Amino acid sequence: MSLKQIKIDEYNYNLPDEKIAKYPLKRRDESKLLISDNETIKEDTFKNLGAYLPNNSLLVANNTKVIRARLEFFKDTGARIEVFCLEPFLPSDYVLSFESNTSCQWTCIVGNLKKWKTGILEKSITVNGSKTTLKIERLKSGNEWHIIEFKWDNCKLTFSEIIENSGNIPIPPYLNRRAEKVDLDTYQTVYSKHKGSVAAPTAGLHFTNDVFNSLKQKNIVLHEVTLHVGAGTFKPVKAENIGEHEMHTEHFIITPKTIQPLLENIGNITAVGTTTVRTLESLYWLGVKLLSMEKNATKELHIDQWEAYELSSDFTVAEAFKRVHKEVNDSLEDHLNASTAIMIAPGYTFRVVDRIITNFHQPKSTLLLLVSAFIGKKWKEVYNYALENEFRFLSYGDSCFFNKKGEQ
Repeated sequence: MSLKQIKIDEYNYNLPDEKIAKYPLKRRDESKLLISDNETIKEDTFKNLGAYLPNNSLLVANNTKVIRARLEFFKDTGARIEVFCLEPFLPSDYVLSFESNTSCQWTCIVGNLKKWKTGILEKSITVNGSKTTLKIERLKSGNEWHIIEFKWDNCKLTFSEIIENSGNIPIPPYLNRRAEKVDLDTYQTVYSKHKGSVAAPTAGLHFTNDVFNSLKQKNIVLHEVTLHVGAGTFKPVKAENIGEHEMHTEHFIITPKTIQPLLENIGNITAVGTTTVRTLESLYWLGVKLLSMEKNATKELHIDQWEAYELSSDFTVAEAFKRVHKEVNDSLEDHLNASTAIMIAPGYTFRVVDRIITNFHQPKSTLLLLVSAFIGKKWKEVYNYALENEFRFLSYGDSCFFNKKGEQ
């Protein structure tokens, strides 16, 4: 059976609502940690993570920051319209969009769209005592998305300040509750830096400064990458076969400092979360793509859904990484924007990631497919153990630590 014919029903399990953590623990690193290698399954507390990571290894985490992407507007009739910002459209660069001081356009999901056929909606907001009127207009629509133009009449305010003072943090829909003040802190990692995500890289929510200090004692180095998590991470696979599922695209940033630590630690890399896994594996395939191109070919820094299974894999990780490193160094910019829609499913061969720290994922999700690709059919045993031993599931839940299948 080909990879595209994998049936998503094989990656289903019963997840009772009471197993889903609606709120995080008071202390992040007191969450439970499930540890699985090829032979055993055991449990510990996350604060003891260092006991399971090799000395002198590299820990790679996603330092993206969740934005307050949900904005509410009300029509004169009282109808509530919610605009959920997904990614910048014009300018398309995240940094430039957040620095915009009069207008910008974003790709959005619109709630209660039937009540907003046409026209401009507006709301008054105050930022540090400075008032402005924020207006939105729908410019273009697709099946599930809309291009929304945001305009405001105070050039002293950036779009970053606008949404930080008028939007709500976009906690996952399966929590079945509205965002609360506490989520502004708990739904961010302690190392979040670069704004752009509409969902947290949740495996990182367990880390504290105490955990990082304990890792330093073993000379475990933290290296940060940036991939902005999209709402598509929650998109269920509705097709019978995964080949009929359209993967969401997520954007990541490559800087001159991205590659060198990875080059120096090939074979000894632990990824924090599936977003980091997607970034690291996509970096390899970007390098392969660049190496495979003709000299004058257009260099599109994007990995399509199935491209990792179609490109030549004759290049080593070092060769691919060095080619990406050259690309960013040759650029006139201080960073390069790239994107990936990579589908990591059973049958995928991991090139970069040796160990994964991740949360427990939804049934029939692409994230569960990624876990299965990494540890094989043992995912069922792992998840059954977690369900039977009071582990908490999904974004605010507990975590697991996996070695690649076939490795101890």
